[in-house]
Amino acid sequence: MALRSLSSFQPLYGRVSAPVRGLLLGRIQLQRLVQSRRLAGSFFNLEKSSRIASTKADLTVLPKVSLADEPIKIFVSGLEPNQPVTLRASLVDEKGFLFISRAFYRGDAAGEVDLEKAAASGGDYQGVLPMGLLWALSSEKPFHRLMKRDVIGSPYRVTVEVLDSIHLDPSPSITPLASQTIERWYVAPGVRRIAIREGRVRGALFLPPGDGPFPGVIDMFGGVGGLTEFRSGLLASQGFATLALAYFAYEDLPGSFAEMDLEYFEEAAELLLKHPKVLGPTVGVVAVCKGAEIALAMATFLKKVAATVCINGTNSINGMTLRYRDLCINGSPYKPECVHTTNYGAMKINDVFVDPRAPEHQDCVLPVERASGSLLFIVGGDDRNYNSKLYADEVLARLERNRKTNGRILFYPNAGHLIEPPGSPLCHISVAPIFPLPLLWGGELTAHCKAQEHSWREIQTFLRSHLKGSAVNKL
Repeated sequence: MALRSLSSFQPLYGRVSAPVRGLLLGRIQLQRLVQSRRLAGSFFNLEKSSRIASTKADLTVLPKVSLADEPIKIFVSGLEPNQPVTLRASLVDEKGFLFISRAFYRGDAAGEVDLEKAAASGGDYQGVLPMGLLWALSSEKPFHRLMKRDVIGSPYRVTVEVLDSIHLDPSPSITPLASQTIERWYVAPGVRRIAIREGRVRGALFLPPGDGPFPGVIDMFGGVGGLTEFRSGLLASQGFATLALAYFAYEDLPGSFAEMDLEYFEEAAELLLKHPKVLGPTVGVVAVCKGAEIALAMATFLKKVAATVCINGTNSINGMTLRYRDLCINGSPYKPECVHTTNYGAMKINDVFVDPRAPEHQDCVLPVERASGSLLFIVGGDDRNYNSKLYADEVLARLERNRKTNGRILFYPNAGHLIEPPGSPLCHISVAPIFPLPLLWGGELTAHCKAQEHSWREIQTFLRSHLKGSAVNKL
């Protein structure tokens, strides 16, 4: 959503902001109160006192160093048979906030817990989830999203611990039976980051190791501005020359996104294609949220875009004007009176957008039948930010009416809005810079994180399939 659109929400906030913010403050204060009164020992003290437990264990977490999109294996041995334990994962992000998760297990007859086979009985998840401890990481600061900023200089260091018995919130004085720390990187060895300040274009180019040429991809995020690089680093680690592209609220770019000047994005594509390590003659685009709206416009009007991945985006221009040469598409207005506030003080905004099927809004809908490249829509069925399934269905219906077959949908019924690379924890709600209340993104833990794993593989296959290009010497 564009920054300038906030002014249209002011009448609504004037009516409801005081009670909603009071509710939100109360919820945050309650959460902090609970966090401040940490449980000093085991939740099941009677069970602990009536059994013989192992006082140490062996913990294996592999690999010790890995990319953030790679799976890990966790294995515990040396326990007593049927011994209850708490497995806990934690990390501290670059802003100093602690993220933590926990799950409860029992040792088998051999005193072992293998997360690829053992089912968690409780904690932050249940069932057999080998990556559950990473998927369930959540911040002790309410509504704080885990997002890597320095993707080149440092990894996330994740500590995994085994605690005797069942602990809801262990005291710092409790000594774990075993502990291991692993590193999760967002770039592979040899990936280079090059700051981009050329012409009007601002961003960061991530180049895989080697001579190339590599398929070129433009990577964009949503309407909160700035520059987000973690997905670009991972794409470069998989062999794509990836331009993390900023389009407002970064360096000397405009502070708000009041107009979609498609020539800026065309300039970015041409800049990427000029690089000697980029395989031409076309580029791909991967984008989410407002970025996906831009990506679909690029696919529609820019012939150099051959493969476009839209993650939970729209099929029309919203809240602003699109301009490209002599073309002008006036966007549909937002409906701020349709904001919903949840009982924990978050905003659900998917009803703020107009129905693109309505006759009066047809001029805002992108003429996607003009797209010469291929389109892949990643859609979360529990997206609480956009009605993304409706928008993707409308694109495919329009393509079909025009006898085009270059679009495909991957639908994940219980995934939310922020479908990110695998290994990323579910972010159900978070604070967003330009909004007065936290945003509800949606998603159910297991379904959402499995969608991230599957869609990440599909995105890479799609890009490789449509960006084969021709290796022209550009030196």
